Amino acid sequence: MQSILRKARGRADRFDRKLVSAVSAFPGGVHDDFFRQLSAAANKGKLWFGIAAVLALFPGRTRRAALHGLLAQGVASSITNLGFKTLLPRARPHPEHLPVFRFVHPQPTSSSMPSGHSASAAAFAVGVGLVRPGLGAALAPVAAGVAYSRVHTGAHWPSDVAFGSAIGAGAALLTRKWWPVRPPVPDTRRTAVVAPQLPAGRGLGIAVNTLGGSYAAATKTALEEIFPEAYIILLAEDADVAAEIDAVATRPGIVALGVWGGDGTVGTAANAAVEHSLPLLVLPGGTLNHFARDTGTSTIEAAAEAAASGTAARSDVGRVRVERGQPDNPERLELTMLNTASIGLYPDLVRRREQLQKKLGKPLAGVIAMFRTFAAGCPTTLIVDGVRHRLWILYIGRGRYYPRDHAPLLRPVLDDGVLDLRMITADEALARVRLLWSVLTGTVATSGITHLSESSRIRVESGESSMVLAVDGEVMAGVRTVDLTVRRDALVYYSPGS
Repeated sequence: MQSILRKARGRADRFDRKLVSAVSAFPGGVHDDFFRQLSAAANKGKLWFGIAAVLALFPGRTRRAALHGLLAQGVASSITNLGFKTLLPRARPHPEHLPVFRFVHPQPTSSSMPSGHSASAAAFAVGVGLVRPGLGAALAPVAAGVAYSRVHTGAHWPSDVAFGSAIGAGAALLTRKWWPVRPPVPDTRRTAVVAPQLPAGRGLGIAVNTLGGSYAAATKTALEEIFPEAYIILLAEDADVAAEIDAVATRPGIVALGVWGGDGTVGTAANAAVEHSLPLLVLPGGTLNHFARDTGTSTIEAAAEAAASGTAARSDVGRVRVERGQPDNPERLELTMLNTASIGLYPDLVRRREQLQKKLGKPLAGVIAMFRTFAAGCPTTLIVDGVRHRLWILYIGRGRYYPRDHAPLLRPVLDDGVLDLRMITADEALARVRLLWSVLTGTVATSGITHLSESSRIRVESGESSMVLAVDGEVMAGVRTVDLTVRRDALVYYSPGS
């Protein structure tokens, strides 16, 4: 075997010297400066970063092509410089092999085999071409010119360039499914119903949570100007939010319930609205208000328009039954879920963020909480519908959320009758490595540790100890069991254009 390898290497060396000799015979001219400058432009990937920056100005597939090109280039460069150059030491061409005026100065000192410039060039061009073939074809001559420039300037032997180009093309093919294009989100669809018209807010009772992140002294004044005939109450810091909202809902003359606050407050108001058969007007307030975004009332003007015209729609709600505390003396709670529930790392992150945000502010607190959570994070053992799992995250959405991965953002339909279930499990071998790799490559949705399903009910039991549950951003510790079901068309909400 060694004899065969020595013969093959000898033939490659003779072939390299023959080609370099042919290049050496070329007469000098402006092309020497051109290839020297082209080679220098590609140092450390500068040429490809510049082209990618231009392509990124055009959204859609062109921007995606630039991203894939850079991703492939990064992989090819790492494989070449950190792997093969160490495993395959080789001397570069000597000055006597090429004219002095053509020879690159200073010559690189790393191994000649393989060519990193060629690997990056091929990776970027092929990577772009796999997404946008026309752009890939346009870049092919540039990539070929960079590869040839390494021979022309004496930086590499031809076989170095050929091997590097093969590595680059392979890296582009390897990464073609990384960071895949997300499928389109379905159009928003609402089931329209007629609700009481509320001109100037007549018949509307509004509960305002003063602890909402965007509350200011002028909030009540602004609401009074827009809804001058509405009954508006400010929920004090120590108020029983559920009791106060229920009192608004049962106040004589109230035909619709309004709420200004975050997701937790809106969920409490939704529960009261369902119980008392009132339509709900969700106002854009609080730290987070995802339901206002989903209902189309993410601006106060849109909410006022819907209330005045009486345009509304129906939504399902989630019913959450929680048992927590000691098994011999459990505490039982029943909650309404409008958006999401989760168990695993996410509730821990929320709890750490809340502990830090008063001192550090929410943005910095969120960053520090994220690092602490994932550095110390461990899987949670849960029994999901009778099956034991070790889970990083159990996510439950009230309705189908998009995209279909670990970071859902949009919910175009509010009455589809399903719970969107997503489990990222630690049951598999090398689960932590696989989790980090899927996050790095954007393949969480297709990873073997991710399990997507839909149901109208789910039961979760703590496996080894109590669990931490978050429902619409509200965190509860010490939970032993939780049952979630869907109540179809239980809530009527105001929505412009329904």
